[in-house]
Amino acid sequence: MTENLNPLKAITDRIRSVRNLTSIHKSLFDLIVQPERLLEVSVYLKRDSGELEIYKGYRVHHDTSRGPGKGGIRYHPDVTADSITALAAEMSLKTALVDIPFGGAKGGIACHPEAFSEAELERLTRRYAIEINPLVGTYKDVPAPDVNTNEKVMAWFADTIWALNGQNTTSVITGKPLALGGVLGHQGATSLGVLITVKNILQKHNKTLAGKKIILQGFGKVGGPLAFLLHSAGAKIVAIGDISGAIYNRFGIDVVSLGAHLKNGGSLNGFNHAEVIDQKEMWALKADLIIPAALENAIDSKIAEVIDCKYIVEAANGPVTEAADKILAQRQIVVVPDILSNAGGVISSSFEWAQDRQGYSWDAKTATDRLTNKMTEAFEEMWGRSQVNKISLRQACLLIAVERLAQAHTYRGTFP
Repeated sequence: MTENLNPLKAITDRIRSVRNLTSIHKSLFDLIVQPERLLEVSVYLKRDSGELEIYKGYRVHHDTSRGPGKGGIRYHPDVTADSITALAAEMSLKTALVDIPFGGAKGGIACHPEAFSEAELERLTRRYAIEINPLVGTYKDVPAPDVNTNEKVMAWFADTIWALNGQNTTSVITGKPLALGGVLGHQGATSLGVLITVKNILQKHNKTLAGKKIILQGFGKVGGPLAFLLHSAGAKIVAIGDISGAIYNRFGIDVVSLGAHLKNGGSLNGFNHAEVIDQKEMWALKADLIIPAALENAIDSKIAEVIDCKYIVEAANGPVTEAADKILAQRQIVVVPDILSNAGGVISSSFEWAQDRQGYSWDAKTATDRLTNKMTEAFEEMWGRSQVNKISLRQACLLIAVERLAQAHTYRGTFP
């Protein structure tokens, strides 16, 4: 039987799965599930050759009852209205779960960014900023980097918004360069949040990270820094996979050498200090922990059947399908959901937003300490709810988030 991998249906079904665990009225539940607005735009790009091309762009506000929309901008060929709406819904849940004053939003352009020159990428970004400008603002919607976007892209985006509105309001976007109002600690914050979560879940089972065997899928913006953090904490990353393939070393992969190899244009399959293996073989390796840190739906029902580990910590957005989730639960494999484990990035974004509004930057230690405290508080709340209600960690996260959204809607009422 083929799995339904529609991301919007998947997140909607997951939200509705906790309906019977609360006293929230059905109509309020329907309001939480439904996105507020979806803007679809045509993004014009003049290529270096002079040829004009048009790409589809989107910006979605899912739920802004608790504050301005918050969510990244991604450039990827798989960007669709449904996928962006699903990611915006995840952001609504995530910001509510970790209790920061934001709602959920997301944006993106359906394109192959690797095919563009830097000048083309800048023109594409600026045009997209022009098109979604009516939705963006410090107290309306605060974008950030995501898949295939970075601080340089955020700088182009911010400069365009400032030029259009005649205000250099640094809090209109996060993930910016330090020179333009960015802050210490934002880069790598998602990876640090995952590390904190890994340590917390192991601690709850009276285990430590040192010596644990880990399979890591993805060695990019999140997976790359995470590999270094895990290695520094004494873990053994025995396998790493990405779109180019997978590698294995039972003694632990030298992530420092691998990072240098990839930085110099190499690929996983071309790394000499590990064995090249098939992606399917990677998932079946015996390990203590698996961390999917790439894209959605990485672990489907077939992979869930062969996984041989105790814990899965989701570093990517939606890496475990709904069908796989059920199989993993039956096999008593603990899954820590993405809306908690990869929340370090949005927490750090909230710190950047606050510092920009105050006009005062924190030192790196303050940012790290506050991120650690926020992640740990959210983890403990999830764990406590799971134990009291005898439900999965995912259900506990969803329940906490949905209740906070419902409370916000109830207090605000309806207008007119």
